[in-house]
Amino acid sequence: MPTITSLGVGSGLDLSGLLDELEKAESVKLEPITEQRASYKAKLSAFGKLENALDSLREAATALDDSETFQALSSQMQGDAVSASADSTAVPGRYQVEVTALAQSQTLASGGFEEAAELGTGELAFSVGEEAFSITLDADNNTLEGLRDAINAEGAGISASIINDGSATPQRLVLTATETGETNQIAISSTNAALQTTFGFDPAAPAAGDMRQTVAAQNAQLSVNGIAITSTSNHVEGALQGVTLDLTATNEGAADTLTLSRDDAAIKGSIEGFVKAYNSLQGTMSNLTSFDVETGAAGELLGNSTLRGVESQLRNAMGDVGEGDYGLLSNMGISLALDGTLEIDDEALDEAIEGNLDSVSAFFVGSEEQGGFAANLETVLGSLLEDGGTLDTATSGIDTSIERLGERYTRMQESIDATVDRYRTQFADLDSLVSQMNSTSSYLTQQFDSLNTQLNQ
Repeated sequence: MPTITSLGVGSGLDLSGLLDELEKAESVKLEPITEQRASYKAKLSAFGKLENALDSLREAATALDDSETFQALSSQMQGDAVSASADSTAVPGRYQVEVTALAQSQTLASGGFEEAAELGTGELAFSVGEEAFSITLDADNNTLEGLRDAINAEGAGISASIINDGSATPQRLVLTATETGETNQIAISSTNAALQTTFGFDPAAPAAGDMRQTVAAQNAQLSVNGIAITSTSNHVEGALQGVTLDLTATNEGAADTLTLSRDDAAIKGSIEGFVKAYNSLQGTMSNLTSFDVETGAAGELLGNSTLRGVESQLRNAMGDVGEGDYGLLSNMGISLALDGTLEIDDEALDEAIEGNLDSVSAFFVGSEEQGGFAANLETVLGSLLEDGGTLDTATSGIDTSIERLGERYTRMQESIDATVDRYRTQFADLDSLVSQMNSTSSYLTQQFDSLNTQLNQ
């Protein structure tokens, strides 16, 4: 039979259109798989939303399980010479900080050189603080630029640059210690007499060579409540317990005042953050289990046993009774509303924080012998969120189902493709057969017409 390159060309029949319709009919078999896979993916996304909400609650509960949360301090500095930051170990109080000197880095400058002048060859030994290194000058680097680049490449506590002072010999090598303080003084020596004279520098004999000190290394000098303190840095840690001081100027005779006080607003904010995270979780779970009677629209996890289990465990954890003055959240002004969310009585919570903070902390943090409310809740949330936990098990099952549906879809698509290919082959054969029959019919018609013409003559 002749080969048909386009269905229907030989026969005149709409075989291509018919094949398309048959392919569409076969593809309907994929729809249940596609719909089921979309349903599983929607459920997986829903569990993702639930996991995010639980993660936020866990983060808030973890903060309340830390005793430092209830030791938050606020700091206020009056004055422009010092800034301060405090951690939970700082002691509330009022401190006078006077700065008489700022820490500074030592700077050395060489004598002047003409541009591109050669320095000679040999070795220069450098030390600053606990750092030490040597540089060998040779024919490839015995210029100020070469020496500068070699020093900077060491990255060992000295920064080198070249300054043009505008004189007849304008090029000067300038070395600056990268750290402040008297312990970070620069020393330079060489066994080459010429290099020793040009670049050598001994802090004990600063005028022995051409290299001169232009800025002396200096420690910061300050006092806190009249007690003298020396620091190699303007970033002063440890001088005042739990406080870091940053010195920016001197204020001799006009001390800055640092006031440290308990930050009740920050403590309340941590509790409010927990309530907000819990209410957000409740909203998420409500949306995932909702049902609209009028439209029939349902949340992705409506009736889901895993979500019901999560809700049950949370209810039990929220009802834990602690020891001390505050056995329940409601005792400090945090109550459960009818819709399942938490409500804060600001007056009652403020009174608890301001008047009995130790008991508030004990409720959330607990003691060395027994964990508090936050620790118990964090344990429950961990069992839900961690690898191998409730949500991980549920989502792993969904992932497996989606994977199997994908395999089933592939097999079904292959079966459909094979069926369509079979139809295409059969239609091609039919097209060729009908085309041949049409050709034979046309030929016979012509022969009969010719015979009739001859007989009628």
